[in-house]
Amino acid sequence: MNLNKTNRYMPLILAACVVVGILIGTFFAKHFSGNRLSIINSGSNRLNNLLHIIDDQYVDSVNMNDLVEKAIPEILNELDPHSVYISAKDVQSANDDLRGSFSGVGIEFVIRKDTIHVQNVISGGPAENAGVLAGDKIVSINDEPFVGEEVTNEEAMRRLKGPRGTKVKIGVLRYKQTKPKYFTITRDDIYTSSISAAYMLGEKTGYVRIKNFGENTYGEMLSSLTMLSQHGFENLVIDLRDNSGGYMASAIQIADEFLPKNRRIVYTEGRKQPREIFTSTGRGTYQDVPLVVLINEGSASASEILAGAIQDNDRGTVIGRRSFGKGLVQKQIEFTDGSMIRLTIARYYSPSGRCIQKPYSTGKDKDYEEDLLVRYEHGEYFSEDSIKHTGPEYHTILGRTVYGGGGITPDIFIPEDTTGITSYYKEAAMSGLIIQFAFEYTDDNRDKLKDMKTMQGLLAHLKHQNLLEKFADYAEKNGLQRRNLMLQKSKGLFEKYIYSRIIYNMLDEEAWMEYLNQNDPAINKTLEVFRNKAAFPQKADDKKSAKGKKFSQRQEIRKDSAMKYACPCGYEYDENKGDPDNGIAPGTKWEDLPEDYVCPLCGLGKDMFEKQ
Repeated sequence: MNLNKTNRYMPLILAACVVVGILIGTFFAKHFSGNRLSIINSGSNRLNNLLHIIDDQYVDSVNMNDLVEKAIPEILNELDPHSVYISAKDVQSANDDLRGSFSGVGIEFVIRKDTIHVQNVISGGPAENAGVLAGDKIVSINDEPFVGEEVTNEEAMRRLKGPRGTKVKIGVLRYKQTKPKYFTITRDDIYTSSISAAYMLGEKTGYVRIKNFGENTYGEMLSSLTMLSQHGFENLVIDLRDNSGGYMASAIQIADEFLPKNRRIVYTEGRKQPREIFTSTGRGTYQDVPLVVLINEGSASASEILAGAIQDNDRGTVIGRRSFGKGLVQKQIEFTDGSMIRLTIARYYSPSGRCIQKPYSTGKDKDYEEDLLVRYEHGEYFSEDSIKHTGPEYHTILGRTVYGGGGITPDIFIPEDTTGITSYYKEAAMSGLIIQFAFEYTDDNRDKLKDMKTMQGLLAHLKHQNLLEKFADYAEKNGLQRRNLMLQKSKGLFEKYIYSRIIYNMLDEEAWMEYLNQNDPAINKTLEVFRNKAAFPQKADDKKSAKGKKFSQRQEIRKDSAMKYACPCGYEYDENKGDPDNGIAPGTKWEDLPEDYVCPLCGLGKDMFEKQ
């Protein structure tokens, strides 16, 4: 009888226990768990609820997709300056810049007076094969007129780019012709090099300019070095000025070509990203080549990784001005609609342990956005003494002092040259009149200039064309009042700018860079460093005593090298250098280290090190 009653009420008892358990669990979760997931869920629910409420109850109809597109960047702005949102329509072009290729017709163009002007035709590309020439003006695309206010860079690229194998028909007006010519072009993969110049500076010095770090940069760098080797280069300068970065992996691969084995190149670390250390393999071909790296305020991210690895390992000399200061690592995360975010997941640190990232505040940080302007106003571009270091001191392998917290400070400072600058020149340059004049002059004289295939030959011709007077007349017709005294004071700057743009229009980026590098102060200082055999830095305490001596720092390193012991993480204990940051004096033998000595990077004990 009692057993039957128990069986009858058992389901009710179990149900009551479950309800009580849920209530108790909810109470403790709310009051004691502190679980971030509940906070995240609460925040995301509020956002979702807000969007639903707006969509359901707002007084006017709202395009919810546009609202979300505008909201996401504002959320990311609250994190840091480099976490960004990229809409689905912009993803392709954003990836193309780093991938080093895109599918299109193979032209470089500028827009002048609401019309596309073909500036260069990529050699061997679809447009060249179809018969398009530099100087052609595109007036229609797929039998539809394409001139006027609708002509923008974005719209032009949208119409000209497309999947490989598809066709696009363009109508062009050729110089001195009144009727358009029509070309049907089959789109193909167009490869864009991140090496904009590679040539010899004299008989012994090779020069390579890297304008960004993409997927193919390492292979392009090796090809450039092979070409320079055929010309017998003995010294090398890598120009990273105005290189805003790109793929970190490419910078690491290039650094590996110049560093001996087990040298740290960079390491990354974040809240959810364990420390990852990248070390050199020792398989690089150019470990003993005297090296100079050029940087300026436009050098950022991957450029700073390469420059920092060379500087901290005392592998070469860094020349120029303080770099931008971007030390944050982004991960690309795609959404189902094709849009994506680049979210900061870690910071990167140079071999000495310094973070290059300059200070920033969350939200729209006006000071961060205007940092380069502030540097200019404070005189940092003109005087090394005006550089303000916000981070702590660190030390290179040889004990030289370097600084974190705001870019790479060069070993040799090169001030910006302001000789000849006048308000007339600044207005002419900033208004775009010089570029416009150079393009129109090129277009009007393309038939005369096309037979001049070298920078030197073209330059010799341009110097006899009285271009400064022609520009002054052109500028006055376009609203810039002539100032004869200022025109003469800025003569050198005007001529350099005008010549460089015409050379770029008629030849290529390499010829353009070769011209600009003539009498460039940073290049001149680089050549002086090589002449003095001073590319390999000296020990901090030996710098004065060694002054005037001409010897290879690489030889010095080899001469006084003692035993070295390497940790699996890549850190190397050198008996000559010791570990001053941990109280181990230079010259301390391995066997004299304390028994509890651990790797300063990863914490492994002495027994994990291997003798080199």
